[in-house]
Amino acid sequence: MTFLPALFSHYRRHPLQLLALAVMIVVATMLWTGVSHLTDQARASLGQSERAVAERRQIERTDGQKLTVQDFVRLRRDGLCVMPWLEVVRPAPAGRVIGIDPLAAACFGNTGEGVSPGRQPLDGKPFLDISEAADLADSGQDARSVLSLLVSDRTDPSALPTGYRETAFSLGPDTGELGDSFLLNLDALGVLVLLITALLLRSVHQLGMAQRRDSFALLHRYGVPRPLLNRLLVFEIVLLALLCVVPGVWLGRLLARVLGSSFGQALEGLFDIPLYTGQGENWLIPVLTMMAVVVFVCLADILKLPARASLMLSVGRVRLLALVALLAGLALALFADSLVLVFLAVALVFMGAGILSPRAIAGFARWQAGRQQDPLKRWRYSELGVLARRLMLPVVALQFALAMVLAVQALVTVFEETFDQWLSQRLAADYYIEVPAGADAQPAVEWLQAHTVLSETGEWHRVLRGDARIIEKTGDYEQSVDVLAIAPVGPLLTDWALQSAADNAWQALAGGMGVMVNEQLARRRALAVGDTVLLVVAGEELSLSVLGVYPDYGRPAGEVLLNAARLPASFEPSFESFSISPGRASIDTLRVGLKQVWNTEQVTVRDNKRVRALADAVFDQTFLLTRAITFLTLVLAAAALLIMGWVFFSTRVWYFRLLAVWGLRRRELAGQLVKLAVALTVGTAALALPLGIWLTWVLVHRINPLAFGWSLPMAVYPEFWLELGMLSLGIGLSIAALMGRQLRRPTTIPTSASGLAGGER
Repeated sequence: MTFLPALFSHYRRHPLQLLALAVMIVVATMLWTGVSHLTDQARASLGQSERAVAERRQIERTDGQKLTVQDFVRLRRDGLCVMPWLEVVRPAPAGRVIGIDPLAAACFGNTGEGVSPGRQPLDGKPFLDISEAADLADSGQDARSVLSLLVSDRTDPSALPTGYRETAFSLGPDTGELGDSFLLNLDALGVLVLLITALLLRSVHQLGMAQRRDSFALLHRYGVPRPLLNRLLVFEIVLLALLCVVPGVWLGRLLARVLGSSFGQALEGLFDIPLYTGQGENWLIPVLTMMAVVVFVCLADILKLPARASLMLSVGRVRLLALVALLAGLALALFADSLVLVFLAVALVFMGAGILSPRAIAGFARWQAGRQQDPLKRWRYSELGVLARRLMLPVVALQFALAMVLAVQALVTVFEETFDQWLSQRLAADYYIEVPAGADAQPAVEWLQAHTVLSETGEWHRVLRGDARIIEKTGDYEQSVDVLAIAPVGPLLTDWALQSAADNAWQALAGGMGVMVNEQLARRRALAVGDTVLLVVAGEELSLSVLGVYPDYGRPAGEVLLNAARLPASFEPSFESFSISPGRASIDTLRVGLKQVWNTEQVTVRDNKRVRALADAVFDQTFLLTRAITFLTLVLAAAALLIMGWVFFSTRVWYFRLLAVWGLRRRELAGQLVKLAVALTVGTAALALPLGIWLTWVLVHRINPLAFGWSLPMAVYPEFWLELGMLSLGIGLSIAALMGRQLRRPTTIPTSASGLAGGER
């Protein structure tokens, strides 16, 4: 019965190591679970927000008159799946309410085609039964109302009664591709977090196993079979993992809910519906995943197979293989033509950097030690080499965490700036007015040109969308492209940022001298400024020069931008609209005038400022979640290095005290330890810098183009490098402070220095 107490006596002598291992498992599990949960929340919330602003189908009257509740009743009695959305705007403080019919919304099911407001309780905040909303609209209290009838995509348009038609409408620009790109990078972040947590867990467990090696050998001499010893150690780590993973998963989900609640509240306020609903409480998958990770990373230290020694490579061969992996990864990342190969390249580079970085610090320390004449400096550099070797795993984990945080910070900042610029371009006008189906846009053009106040202070242009084909001159290649035709080409368009452009490109476009192409088409067809493209528009061939290439992050399709004056007369647009900044003119005046021009009672006017605010708020909250994830990752890596430094230095306190025996005062000894710890952490940060810059380049210039056909601008932020450097300095000072506390406690010299992980001198 003395066998088990003897086996686990190490933790009785070193309870801090058991506590450190348990805390690392809990914190690592919490971090990974929180990252995974937040990523799922971001994906679900962005998906729901996209559905809220994506193109949907609605019903209109063919006579141009406004829809009424009687129209809804008639269509429902005809068996059509339509959902009413009666928006009633009243003067303050009454505000806005929305009339819906929950029974009608039920026919949409769970397809996500509608906004699904019917699931919201009808408590007047802001949803009411459609009959009550209609009464408010008819009350004559200066209330304005607009009724929309959403129709399911499963509805056959031919089933509509005479006098009605289906039309498409959208509440905002398509940001799906940009959101998908961001989520892809969040997934990559989650993989890196899992790798970092595995390294940290392995480092803590490895130290404990190294210190228990002599006791294992002693038990084996007393007759304990090695297989039995291994099985008990596996049982020990499984039991410890189970006791720590479950609370870690719970804490991770709690953390995700706390951080994600602000995201959900923001979306609820923006869309008037509860878009954030959280994820299902599936505990089995995260618990089993982290259990597998904990057991896997610890098995290598438990199962010391006899054949393992013969398979060990020399230090020189390990370095050579790591260098080959690093160079192969760099080359593969540069020339790979698939995402799988790029991810493989990232794995090779991280593997090579993880093996070489601690050895680089140790080699630098050894080189510096050989050049020093001062014995104290020679000792300090030699000790730095020992630290780099003995704390290899936590040092590598900190390097990876710093590189990941640097890359994600740059990526998030680039996304914010890019998204802001892209929205500014797409929503440059104050208002967007859709041309009613079947209406002629030319009378509206003439009316806008004749409007005195608008022509003096406002800006506007007409937008026509349609399809075309781009073909090779040989005629053996053909591709469908989207057409974006605008006239007149004015200030609302000429502020667009171009990736490349000819001289006076906008003036040439205004004169109908050529076309511009989006980045997706330019990459796909290897088009550059000055090339000639052959477009087939409405059966007519147009040979046009490429005047510029513009970024188009929202979608994968190829697109050409040209002056609407170059379109053939037979061109039939699939969609027409006007973008207008009215200046001193009132938007209500424009709405009334266009109603008269088109002889209709309803004109769709979208306030682009509101759309911009909505989109900005959604992405700002997502970026906030990402920053929270990276911050937690960095905190975990810093805490791991602190724990490892504390445990490791506790085994070398007797050795450091020899410096006092040799004549150093306590303050001088503390100063040497500060220099030692700071050199280790700052050196790690310096090695993380090129890795982080390279990872940023891979994310924006390799992964995005291969996944979506467009790239983000590459940008680095040196001020953030300074912040990471200060953080590394703080970690080093904290380790030195812990070391100083250890020096003030009594200790004894170990009987066998080589038996300890810190025994190297």
